[in-house]
Amino acid sequence: MTTPSGSARLGDFLKARRAQLTPRDVGLPETGTRRKVAGLRRTEVAQLAAISVEYYTRLEQGRVQASATVLATLARALLLDDDQQTYLYDLAGKADARPRRRRTVQRVRPAIRRLLDQLTETPAIVLGKRLDILGWNTAATALYVDFAQVAPARRNYVHLMFTEPAFRALHPHWQHDARVAVSALRMEAATDPEDPELARLVGELSVQNGDFRTWWVEHRVTSAGFGTKNYRHPLVGDLTLDCDTWLSPDGSGQRLMVLTAEPGTPSRDALDILLSWNAEHSAAER
Repeated sequence: MTTPSGSARLGDFLKARRAQLTPRDVGLPETGTRRKVAGLRRTEVAQLAAISVEYYTRLEQGRVQASATVLATLARALLLDDDQQTYLYDLAGKADARPRRRRTVQRVRPAIRRLLDQLTETPAIVLGKRLDILGWNTAATALYVDFAQVAPARRNYVHLMFTEPAFRALHPHWQHDARVAVSALRMEAATDPEDPELARLVGELSVQNGDFRTWWVEHRVTSAGFGTKNYRHPLVGDLTLDCDTWLSPDGSGQRLMVLTAEPGTPSRDALDILLSWNAEHSAAER
């Protein structure tokens, strides 16, 4: 029994990967007609990778070797994550031409950490790159979820919006709020389009959620630093809070998001009740 060559195994991998994707996944219009193949057609992959159909066909058939440039375009076209890209280059017997970047750990600046701790009557969180949630105060835990119980890799505002039922249920106008969150993430992507963590986040949410896929390919963007947010909390009901965001001046990209309510309003009263209940609940657990 002969062992398949690297070119043949590369072809098998390409066929398997395109079978896992739909036109919607990669931003292509769906015609509504019945498709004869599972996933993407060869013509669609060739179109996305800007290569000829004939050349791509020969790649899948193991009749031609791909250059590093073609591998890079195929990786983007087929939405490959880091591990899949490494596997792709290994099968092709090519050196991985992707720039290697050391993953930097985001940490809340000490001054912002102190400010968070001093904001005892209003929810506040620190957002980093990709809208990662880097820090929060007790009031934010009372309003949203206990971020400490969320795995660090999942502690991202957009990820929680689409995957955490309790977080999603807080938003009575979820579709609007989630779409704004995607637009904000799109704005983030423009500052570092080659960020592998961003690619992993987008790839995961694109596979898991059809709304995210649709809104991501629309390329809507927003950088709004203030506005109004509506919440429906299971303990205190509806709250309307003013949201203001301040960008750190140190170039780290960290932002402090603070949610406040006008004194004397039902939302302020509800927030006070929520904070009081949270303090009593925390004390009881000690």
